[in-house]
Amino acid sequence: MNDVAPIIEIANLSKAFGLRPALQGLDLQIMRGESVVLLGQNGSGKSTLLRLLAGLSKPTAGIIRIGGWEMPKEAMAVRAQIGLVAHQPLLYDNLSARENLEFFGRLYGMAAAERESRMAELLDRVALRRRADSLVRDFSRGMQQRLSIARALLHEPDVLLFDEPYTGLDQAAVELLDELLGSARQRGRTVIVSTHQLERAPALAARAIVLSRGRISFDGAIEGQTSGELGALVNLDAAFA
Repeated sequence: MNDVAPIIEIANLSKAFGLRPALQGLDLQIMRGESVVLLGQNGSGKSTLLRLLAGLSKPTAGIIRIGGWEMPKEAMAVRAQIGLVAHQPLLYDNLSARENLEFFGRLYGMAAAERESRMAELLDRVALRRRADSLVRDFSRGMQQRLSIARALLHEPDVLLFDEPYTGLDQAAVELLDELLGSARQRGRTVIVSTHQLERAPALAARAIVLSRGRISFDGAIEGQTSGELGALVNLDAAFA
C-alpha cells in the first residue's frame, strides 16, 4: 500500500429502492493500492455498492468518501478518480470505438495530446486497433467489454471498479482482463472486483468482502482458501434471516 490513509471510507451507508433495502448500515474502509474481491449471492447488494462508489446512484443514508471527496455532493471530483467496468458496457452504440474514447477523454478533461496517446495505447492493449473506426453496435459482447475496459483505464484513475467483468468474455478476453488487472495492481491502483466465480477470487485479491442481504457478513483475508470454503462464506446469509 502506498499510503496509510484509506482511499475509500464508508460510514453507516444504506440504500433502499422504495421499501426494499439493498444496503443496510455498511461501515467499510479500503486502503490506497489495496485489491478487494466483492462476493455474495444475487441480490446481496454488490452491484448497488459499486454503483454508489461510481457515483451512478445516491445513497439513502450514510457517507461515502473517496480520495477525501464526499459523495454525492462532490461527485464530479470523485468520478475523475474512478474507472468502472459494469454489467452493461456503458458505451454509445452509434459511435465508433475511437469516438467513444474521444468522448470520454473530453469528459474527463484530458488534454488533446494526452488523449490521443492514451487512446492509441489502449486500443492496442485491448486488441481493437484494427476496429477503432467500427461502430460499437457491430461489436460482439467480448469486444464491447474490452472497449469498456479501455474506457475505464483511459484517464488513469486511482480506483478501478469491476462488476462481474468476466461475464460473457471469450478466453482471449479473459486472459487480457487478467493481464490488465494484474498491471493495475502492480501500478498501485485500488481495485474492487465483484464476481460469482469463487475459484478466481484468491487470484484477484487477498481480501474479500462478502455481502449478505445488504450487510457485510465477512471481511478478511482469503489467501489459500478453496472455492468450497469461499462458497460457505457466501452462504452465511442465514445469519441475517
